[in-house]
Amino acid sequence: MAAVRMADLPTTDTDVLVVGAGPTGLMAGLVLTRRGVPVVVVDQKAGPTRESRALAVQARTMEIYDQLGLADQVLSGAYPALRMQIGTDPPLGGISIASLQRGETRFPGIQIFEQSANEQLLSGSLAAAGTEVLWWHRLVDLLADADETEGRVAALLDGPEGLVRVRARWCIGADGARSAVRRELDIPFEGVTDDATFWVADLRGVRGLPDNSMSARFGDATFAVAFPLGPAGHTRLVALAPRDDIGQQEALTAARDDLGLTYDGVDWFSSYRVHHRVATTFRRGPVFLAGDAGHVHSPVGGQGMNTGLQDAHNLALLLADVRQERLDTAALDRYEQERRPVAVMLVKVTDRLFGFIGRRNRRTALLRRRVSAAGAHLAPRLLGTRFGRRIGGYLGQYRIRYHFAAKNAPSPTWATDPAVGLRLPPVPDNHVPLRRLAWQLHTYGIEVTRPDLPAWIEGPHHFPADQKGRLQAGRLYLVRPDGYVAASLPIDSGHVSDADLRAALKAHHISN
Repeated sequence: MAAVRMADLPTTDTDVLVVGAGPTGLMAGLVLTRRGVPVVVVDQKAGPTRESRALAVQARTMEIYDQLGLADQVLSGAYPALRMQIGTDPPLGGISIASLQRGETRFPGIQIFEQSANEQLLSGSLAAAGTEVLWWHRLVDLLADADETEGRVAALLDGPEGLVRVRARWCIGADGARSAVRRELDIPFEGVTDDATFWVADLRGVRGLPDNSMSARFGDATFAVAFPLGPAGHTRLVALAPRDDIGQQEALTAARDDLGLTYDGVDWFSSYRVHHRVATTFRRGPVFLAGDAGHVHSPVGGQGMNTGLQDAHNLALLLADVRQERLDTAALDRYEQERRPVAVMLVKVTDRLFGFIGRRNRRTALLRRRVSAAGAHLAPRLLGTRFGRRIGGYLGQYRIRYHFAAKNAPSPTWATDPAVGLRLPPVPDNHVPLRRLAWQLHTYGIEVTRPDLPAWIEGPHHFPADQKGRLQAGRLYLVRPDGYVAASLPIDSGHVSDADLRAALKAHHISN
């Protein structure tokens, strides 16, 4: 067989190559397409995932879907989980997740909208926007320039018609925990794998669990977390296996005998071990890692898919801003600085949690039951408290804070407002301009003269005063395309300080 010359291969030139068309890769492709950035999305699968896999869509992800005009489609197809029940008869019926989050987000509670549905929604929206996924295309080789600012990538793909090349300015590795992109770059994936085995089953006709609620059950030997998939006891059960290499019948018998759960039918069953791993870097030159390619952890908290979707949203908007010369290339460092700490924290929390609850012995089981009993009584008392609202915000992922000012230095004027670094709190109608995926100016309860700024920074948009006081009336807010507050500038006689404004623009690498 004659050797294939690289120069003879069909070649596609683009701005961004996205490897992986799961939720993370599809989100990246959709945002880039909406922003007018040429993108090629490839995956070795035949099409969108058919298995349910990840389930939960958290409040912050719903806000992103709303920004993309897709929230109503998620809500129409989702099954809401509004509460969390610990044990069989908790006080007040358990913890109201919706109450913890109400007033802080337009989408309180958790939407059960499985991974396959997310992929169908995103791939359909991507195709409608003009970008088709190249299915059946496997990454064979990836060459990336070492230059951190002007490097490029060249990928060799094996597709249905043979080998093809893609040349791009940047590459996003969104190809899962076994990422070929990460392996090609030889980036370590550090962490641990739990000793204990867990099993997962999608069941029909489960009895003894509340509707529209997640539930945690603790038995004499094991424990389980249940997610509502639909009415009439349609449930996903994730449980600690009493031993490794457990089969379906033994696992479900243990759930009945130890946890008191019965069911009518099984749609799907699998067992697995939980991995807690984070890539040592999320960027190498022009190549970035997102989603499970960069971090994996326990699925029990319903955070994994959401974290990947938010990685993609953050990164795609950043790349679009640099591609369109709105931000300097130095801004590309922002992605790892913002998103990797989020992944590290999630892995630490789940690692410590599973170090406690993932042990198979009677002493740990007894301790689990005692802690859960105390938690069942204490947790409802947190409703309405500041601590409870913070927990609700972390669960919903809308309390994630990015740090824009230099550490160990006095905060500049534009960064002293507590709102800076957080996603924009909801005030009536202030989500509407965010749908333009643009940098913008906001005021609340006051009007201001527009400063001298690049024309692509929109506004100022004027809104009523924030009744909760999170956004101050005497401030002009600079808001990023992802909805994060980038700067807060004091208003004096209808104007802001030019020096403070320039300092904020410089800190965010905004091109003038």
